[in-house]
Amino acid sequence: MHQNLSYVHGAHDVPLIGDTIGPFLSKIVQQYGDNEALVVPHQDVRWTYTEFDARVSRLAAGLLALGLKPGDRIGIWSQNCAEWVLVQFATARAGLVMVNINPAYRRSELEYVLDKVQCAALILSPAFKSSDYLAILGDVVPELGNSAPGKLHSARLPHLRHVIRLGADKTPGMFNFDDVLVPEGDQRLEELARIEAELQFDEPVNIQFTSGTTGAPKGATLTHHNILNNGFFVGEAMKLSSIDRLCIPVPLYHCFGMVLGNLACVTHGATMVFPGESFEPQSVLATVQAERCTGLHGVPTMFITLLDHPEFAQYDLSTLRTGIMAGSPCPAEVMSRVIEKMHLSEITIAYGMTETSPVSFQSSTDDPVPLRVATIGRVHPHLEVKIVDADGKIVPRGVKGELLTRGYSVMLGYWGDEEKTRETIDAARWMHTGDLAVIDEQGFATIVGRAKDMVIRGGENIYPREIEEFLYKHPKILDVQCVGVPDAKYGEELCACIVLRLGMEANEDEIRDFCKGQIAHYKVPRHIRFVAGFPMTVTGKIQKYLLRQQVTTELGLAE
Repeated sequence: MHQNLSYVHGAHDVPLIGDTIGPFLSKIVQQYGDNEALVVPHQDVRWTYTEFDARVSRLAAGLLALGLKPGDRIGIWSQNCAEWVLVQFATARAGLVMVNINPAYRRSELEYVLDKVQCAALILSPAFKSSDYLAILGDVVPELGNSAPGKLHSARLPHLRHVIRLGADKTPGMFNFDDVLVPEGDQRLEELARIEAELQFDEPVNIQFTSGTTGAPKGATLTHHNILNNGFFVGEAMKLSSIDRLCIPVPLYHCFGMVLGNLACVTHGATMVFPGESFEPQSVLATVQAERCTGLHGVPTMFITLLDHPEFAQYDLSTLRTGIMAGSPCPAEVMSRVIEKMHLSEITIAYGMTETSPVSFQSSTDDPVPLRVATIGRVHPHLEVKIVDADGKIVPRGVKGELLTRGYSVMLGYWGDEEKTRETIDAARWMHTGDLAVIDEQGFATIVGRAKDMVIRGGENIYPREIEEFLYKHPKILDVQCVGVPDAKYGEELCACIVLRLGMEANEDEIRDFCKGQIAHYKVPRHIRFVAGFPMTVTGKIQKYLLRQQVTTELGLAE
């Protein structure tokens, strides 16, 4: 008898969806047209599925009317809002490829992603928090101010033609979002229907940038089939139905918001509810109460912040039932409090990565609480997972190794990067996650570590190499290594260990100022240490785990 190996397959009696996103939305509208689709209180938006679908079509036709063609890439750089959701479904209906741009990105990151995937259009919010997006874009594309809308000729970004801004104010060189939508009954809607009928579900619909371990972010390219099915089966695991109302405080530019939030809802005729432009605990509590939400998504940090809010007890959260906690491992004690104090008796844990659309493991609503706390649940429907050792051989159950996923959810690849794609997806189409995991006899998996040195700060992935590459540009820095150190609030924070050039002096503030406005705030190292050198192996490899131990001790942080 062959010993039980760490290979699981989510055989399932519910078939995969064989539609593209646009026609699937139309089917949902036929069934649930009068249901509320989208509720965004701070924008006074409350649209039924029929109204939402009509706006999606008007925007899709309007984007094509600008001269955009199926397959063109169109960036969205904005906080959470109703327009973001419209763009997600309108680009899919028109065969355009939506490119998610992190609202925290600054100048060098924005320029990099627009160039890498050759965006033909960019939709942007004028500003968010401390970022003046219009100013940053003006810096990257100075020609904009002297261009007619749709006629941009940029030396740096030759593919970028159209810039569309949210809000009512006028900006030279830009269209206004509302003006792009064609009127009801416009003949261009017929042209849209023709294009939509031709689209295939294996075509790309979305590019999400994940920070690469080698520095520059990589564009994970996802298809209709990838994200439509993942959203559907995520909703199935939560037992979502057309009477559910899901509060979505997680960012849309991540798979968490746009797939586990929007697509989980839309595939079940449920209501998407956005409590604000970004996570703000009081507005989440108030929105759940006012909108009678039945579901709530969040990373563990968000749930902790909600539970610890001074006015937590004053809100009625009794309508809550389900939701997803994901993004980083959840402390058992937090999970118990969420179930008990927030009425989330059927909350589920999900595990995945952008490159797999994203979810490959999820707990079910009726798994015993200890298993929902200690594990990431079982393999998702229609997916395969195996755990392998360093030689790529499958290990027995209960033995740790690298988690590999295969199936409908695996991305097409990294945009314009054949080599990186081949490093990640092998010849048999297994996606190598870089995560170390164990699968038990019952098929429940636990993540036990990371094969690489990624730092997870409050649900945001930070790849030290990307920050190191950036800091190397500082004239005083000879060498630098970034490691994650424990943090009570965010789980981990970044620490930069810097070797200065001979005879140079620098202080922490100088290094932080160098980062400000160039890289996203969450990537700016919280701790900075000036060191003489790094712990090395005999062959000259830097021992990051030893460095991490050293600085953790020096900074007086307990593991």
